[in-house]
Amino acid sequence: MRQLWRRKSENIAAYLFLLPFLIIYSMFMLYPIIRGFVTSLNKVSISMDYTFVGLANYAEMFRDRYFWEALWNTFYFVLISTPTLIVVGLGLALIVNAKLKGTTLLRSVFFLPFVLSISVISSIWVFILQPYTGLLNTFLHKLGVVQELFWLDQPQLAWISVLIATVWWTVGFNMVLFLAGLQEIPEDIYEAARIDGADAWRQFTAITLPSIKSVMLLTVVLQTISSFKLFGQTYLMTKGGPGTSTRTLVQYIYEKGFIERDMGFASAMSYVLFVVTIAFAIIQFKLLSNKD
Repeated sequence: MRQLWRRKSENIAAYLFLLPFLIIYSMFMLYPIIRGFVTSLNKVSISMDYTFVGLANYAEMFRDRYFWEALWNTFYFVLISTPTLIVVGLGLALIVNAKLKGTTLLRSVFFLPFVLSISVISSIWVFILQPYTGLLNTFLHKLGVVQELFWLDQPQLAWISVLIATVWWTVGFNMVLFLAGLQEIPEDIYEAARIDGADAWRQFTAITLPSIKSVMLLTVVLQTISSFKLFGQTYLMTKGGPGTSTRTLVQYIYEKGFIERDMGFASAMSYVLFVVTIAFAIIQFKLLSNKD
């Protein structure tokens, strides 16, 4: 009986310690999620009067060609950004993990942009990419490129510009994750491989990649979720243009909810984005975690 009472008291103490977190989590995570779903089932007027319409917002959303365009733009950015950020992040981690002079400085240099705000990052890259007087075009002219490139005014160049800015801004975070995984690999394994005659590429494919499998999975999932939430770069650099060619789903949600004041429609799109993101994360966990 005494042991049972002691066990119950320990459980009560644990729940009391968890209570502050659970209260905050419920207020700022669970309640907004539930409230957003309720909003998606209503038409909300400017005066915030709710009129229940059931699944009408979802039906209207699936008939909206701009929704499908924004969803495709989001998918497109995920497809081009995730592999790029994984490869570049791993490459930078391999560089700074090498026993070379100056790697400590390189770690700081590579990670520094990540601490800057999106408004600062976007302003820097708009200045670099602007035509005629931009830093990039000026450099290309000195290399002999005669044509003036309008980086933010052509759809494909605009996506490349957003990708470059995103890589420069966020790749430092991926680098840190990969670096932590690389530093957990015992040096003895590499020494044994070198004695057996394995070259650098063989060591990378047979030792490094399998050893950082869990870090790779975490980084891919986090990067995919982050890419699905793309908003600041396109909104501040291209305004979703030219036209609507770089308008992502988060930007469309923002425009519908806070500019057109159609909160029900915006909430419905938010839930679709939430479901799609979760589905992609689950699929990646299944595919990557089961792969030898």
